[in-house]
Amino acid sequence: MRYSEVVFSCSGGEDWHQDILISDLGDMGFDTFETRDDGFAAYIASEQLDRSALELLLIHQPVGFQVNYVVNEIEPQNWNSVWERNFEPVVVADQCYVRATFHPEAPAYPYEIVIDPKMAFGTGHHQTTSLMMRHMLAEPFEGKSVLDMGCGTGILAILAVKLGAAEVLAIDNDPVCVASVEENKIRNDASHIVAECGSMELIRNRRFDVVLANINRNILLDQLEGYAQSLVADGVLYMSGFYEGHDLDVLRSAAERQGLAYGSHEALDGWAAARFIKK
Repeated sequence: MRYSEVVFSCSGGEDWHQDILISDLGDMGFDTFETRDDGFAAYIASEQLDRSALELLLIHQPVGFQVNYVVNEIEPQNWNSVWERNFEPVVVADQCYVRATFHPEAPAYPYEIVIDPKMAFGTGHHQTTSLMMRHMLAEPFEGKSVLDMGCGTGILAILAVKLGAAEVLAIDNDPVCVASVEENKIRNDASHIVAECGSMELIRNRRFDVVLANINRNILLDQLEGYAQSLVADGVLYMSGFYEGHDLDVLRSAAERQGLAYGSHEALDGWAAARFIKK
């Protein structure tokens, strides 16, 4: 698969203007972002890059927020170097150490996850992944059945196993992600994770104690009914991939209409992760 790198140069406006732009780009299919001195780079499968839609998005940016961009085509074999150049070990809640295979071990932490992301998203660096992991580290997982929807590298599924989950289903609609999960689960002695390629059709008639969904606001809204139906009574849903404030309010209202009671949320740099309970 060929990927395109779109380098955005930003000037003027507020810091949150760039955050909202990144969120909108995520809705367009961009799946990875890299901070640059005067903006950021975003990555997308070349076949999904819609330049007309991108131009329309940039035209409607707030007054005073100027954005220019350049598109570079990159070869698939160069993608790993993008990750390795930026991937440093991450510590979450002083409990979980996330590293790549080329980083040293850190046995002082109770949990260690080894991730080779390749072209899949999810290394613990993004605020939403970190927030989901913080929630999980405070949740009892022993003996539970878990769904990781939009699993990326499988980092959340792997953490669920390390926390004692009995059954874990990891789903993503990108076969690259599913292949990444298969590799990473072996690295982490989490072989009973089942990774499947697809979407909501894969969870019909299945039930889970915990659902993890770190995707984006629009997909979460579209799939909320399915999450609610798949949860057992008193089951827990964790969601992230959206902003605190309006996004959270919209999702909270939608979740409550599906019988999911708001429990709590955490926020980091404007991003949020929320916990809901099926009643």
